Amino acid sequence: MNLSQHNQFSSKASQLLSWGHWFTFANIGLVLLISLSYLFADSPPTTAIGYVYMLVTWLSHTSFITFIAFVLTIFPLSLIFPYPRHIRGMAAILATCGASLLTLDAYVYFNLGYHLSSSALPEIVTLLWHRLTSSPGLTSLLAGGIVILIFAFQLLASNYTWHHLARLKQYKFARYASSFLLVCFAMSHSIHIWADANLKFDITKQDNVLPLSYPTTAKSLLAKNDLLDIESYKQAHNVKLTSQNINYSAPSPLTRCENFTPATIDILVFSSTANLDEFAKQHTDLYKTEQFLQAVDHQDALFSLIYGLPAYYKAVLMDEQNLPVWQTQRRSLSVTGFEDFTYINGAKTDGAAIRIVNADAQTTVRDNNTHIFAFSLATDNNSIVSVSTLYSSDKKVTRADGLIQPSDLIATSVGQYLNCPNVTKQSMLGVNLYSKKDDIGVNYSQGVFIAYKKDRITLIDSEGNYKNISAAQGFSIEQSLDIPFLVHSIKKLRTFTH
Repeated sequence: MNLSQHNQFSSKASQLLSWGHWFTFANIGLVLLISLSYLFADSPPTTAIGYVYMLVTWLSHTSFITFIAFVLTIFPLSLIFPYPRHIRGMAAILATCGASLLTLDAYVYFNLGYHLSSSALPEIVTLLWHRLTSSPGLTSLLAGGIVILIFAFQLLASNYTWHHLARLKQYKFARYASSFLLVCFAMSHSIHIWADANLKFDITKQDNVLPLSYPTTAKSLLAKNDLLDIESYKQAHNVKLTSQNINYSAPSPLTRCENFTPATIDILVFSSTANLDEFAKQHTDLYKTEQFLQAVDHQDALFSLIYGLPAYYKAVLMDEQNLPVWQTQRRSLSVTGFEDFTYINGAKTDGAAIRIVNADAQTTVRDNNTHIFAFSLATDNNSIVSVSTLYSSDKKVTRADGLIQPSDLIATSVGQYLNCPNVTKQSMLGVNLYSKKDDIGVNYSQGVFIAYKKDRITLIDSEGNYKNISAAQGFSIEQSLDIPFLVHSIKKLRTFTH
């Protein structure tokens, strides 16, 4: 009697484990479909090996975390509580919760650039609340519909695999698929180790794309980069950066602006938000954005605005009183009201194509055809950067995706309004907001390196201390240093060094 019961118990457990493997295969397909959104959230690879790595990592990593979820949940339940109907129902509910959570994480990553975490909860709640309040009916319908579809899939997969278990056991698909996924897993880690050691950013930049991803790294990531020192990389990610004794290498020969288009641009810089608000009340045709990221140090912010470069180059260019490279061909810039930049006298105020003015509430623009940018300098001295308000006469500028920096204003002015895009690309690190393709950027202020990606801003001081903060809310994000993204950003910062 006892032996018979034991055999019956073992038979049910064996059947459930066999069913669980096929149920997991079905969920691997669903997870692969959902995780496709991660691959489109960032800029794609630029090399063939980058695409190969993206493909094998997507296949192996998503399959691995799905299988681990099965091992940690359905597998022990099948051994402890081997009742098919109950187990299949609980498995469908657990799998629905997991797939729904993955869908939410994919949505957050696509919009904010980081995964679900307790430290980023305020910004995640803000994102979801904004989506819900902007279109409550549609959002509720979509969210509820996605959960219902996932649950329906789980029930269908659960019942189908159970009722056709005998026929499924005859297929050799599972054996071949498992072997293929293991090969992909090994390939992905092997490729990453090679890329990490040889500084192949096209591969290592994908480190943080998929959730719960912990790729293998080399002991020294940046041995060939003289700006970063990661001697204690495994222990503390000790990143050191300095702007002392840098050499600025001007682009040469500078591309001529063959299709220069006359235009007038007024960039009004206010010393207080009160004056800016008063000016905005008098000009109701201006458009507004709260995504303006600037250095708290006023000289650094103004340098970035005038030169289209981070303040990393400020010391060498201002000490030698070099004019911005982009305006040497056409004396089209005037800067008035700022003592630190009195050496820039490109043109008379009224005749300059671009006029940068220390403004107040009574400042007027030149005419109705003038392109206007207006913002106030930051007043928070307890931080390195600040996100504030920017007004513009150009609606498209204020609707640009992601953060806008002072260097982007001059880049847009020269590249778009004056029709000199080649000059902008060759001489600035600012981005023409009309052709902005991704929500990433770099800056430098008060000895601190600044890099942002969507809502996440990374700050690294000269001692190697770093932190991640939310651009919208300002709170700290508990997330490890994104080394591949940092390497790419550092290289961009040092574009004009030699």
